[in-house]
Amino acid sequence: MRIKVTENGPYLVSGNVPLAEQRIHVDSDDFCHGYDQGELCETGPTYALCRCGGSGSKPFCDGAHARTGFDGTETASGTPFDEQAREFEGPDMDLSDVRELCAGVRFCHRAGGTWDLVRHPKDPGDRRTAIEEVWDCPSGRLVAREKDGSAIEPDLEPSIGLIEDTQLETMGPIWVRGGIPVESADGRTYEVRNRVTLCRCGRSRNKPFCDGSHTG
Repeated sequence: MRIKVTENGPYLVSGNVPLAEQRIHVDSDDFCHGYDQGELCETGPTYALCRCGGSGSKPFCDGAHARTGFDGTETASGTPFDEQAREFEGPDMDLSDVRELCAGVRFCHRAGGTWDLVRHPKDPGDRRTAIEEVWDCPSGRLVAREKDGSAIEPDLEPSIGLIEDTQLETMGPIWVRGGIPVESADGRTYEVRNRVTLCRCGRSRNKPFCDGSHTG
């Protein structure tokens, strides 16, 4: 399984990667909390996903990037997560945070926010809630850690989710799960991670990764 970023063109996905819509679930308090999975999309062993935002056949590419002169220049630094992360310490767990990876999907707002839950837990359930919020974070901006530094990560099968932001009524990013490699147009492989989000509106300033520009 692999995702290839093409020069000013689509993402080429190979290796029979499952693809399904993931709709953000909004709870009774109006907070984003988990996902409602849609049906699997019909794909072949390889397929091309739009990254310019202009395709009339979303999520698949229809060549709109060529008609519109899409500039898909990759601007992500490629610096490993651990070298960028800001660390937040708590009494029984810690949190690593790379703000530049934020996809703007707001799972970290519930129950006072992930950072406060980690640093200033008020009851035993706060640890569980903080981990839930981190695991819902599709971009991998947030990583929960035990006090020995080991990451607390969800067990994600290699697959791709198409996030739909039901609260903002907009199309969210492409959610790459389970350690699928993402290769740049010039042949470099970005750090392989359990959770990353790729831009599919064409406006990110951190291409190929989502920076939440779709929310604006």
